[in-house]
Amino acid sequence: MAANKPLDDVFKALSDPSRRLLLDSLNERNGQTLRELCSGLDMARQSVSKHLGVLEAADLVTTIRRGREKHHYLNTAPINEIAERWINRYDQDRVNALADLKKALEEVPVDSESRSFVYTTYIRTTPEKLWQALTEPAFTERYWSLSFESDWRPGSPMVWRTRGLEIANPEQVVLDAEPHRRLSYTWQTHSPEWLQAFNFTEEAAARLAHEPRSKVTFEIEPLGDQVKLTVLHEDLLPEGLTRSMISNGWPRVLANLKTLLETGETLPAVQLNTPAKLGLTR
Repeated sequence: MAANKPLDDVFKALSDPSRRLLLDSLNERNGQTLRELCSGLDMARQSVSKHLGVLEAADLVTTIRRGREKHHYLNTAPINEIAERWINRYDQDRVNALADLKKALEEVPVDSESRSFVYTTYIRTTPEKLWQALTEPAFTERYWSLSFESDWRPGSPMVWRTRGLEIANPEQVVLDAEPHRRLSYTWQTHSPEWLQAFNFTEEAAARLAHEPRSKVTFEIEPLGDQVKLTVLHEDLLPEGLTRSMISNGWPRVLANLKTLLETGETLPAVQLNTPAKLGLTR
């Protein structure tokens, strides 16, 4: 959610029952086109399009164009940022109003088709500084508790380091890199050493070890004194553990990144302990 937008934009968008139905539909099946949303709801195409415009303006919906079609994704960033960064003891009424909605939006959608996860946030920084934060070990270590080693050229290998581990694999590579604009790479390797270091249960470790490799793309768009950051994580098994983990993990990682770039501080590390929060560790 853009830092200079009033919270009223979000509350106004959520006040209409038709718009809440659209969010419910995307929560059940993310990435729908306008045609798909219209077919699943008793609303005219013009009305759906108008409501989507309000939801996009409030950053509750993010769109990504694939070919000639535009796909719509539920974006939980505004709810997460309100709850985690700006609500204080004087806003308790709003906390109560948001609690159930936040819980619903953070749940992994029950989606038998979508293989991707999208999250958009706005950060008061520069594209250059954000690029540093995504690629330089000194930055990533602070908000993500891991670091990368790579020359950030397409096809180059990436070494992930966390908890004293060095995670490398020939298929763990940079896919695309346009400094200050776009970065894409394959996701980490679920090696036995990594699974053991994070104390995954035997069942969770077995499932993760057999899931296909996914990929993540960061789209960076300057907007005045802010930057719009969209994270697209693709090639996920709809009911896989990787999807569950990143769906809960990305909001926390990006909230930490935003806080670091805007304040110089980070959120408590415990908020990033996604495997434990999902009950996947011993």
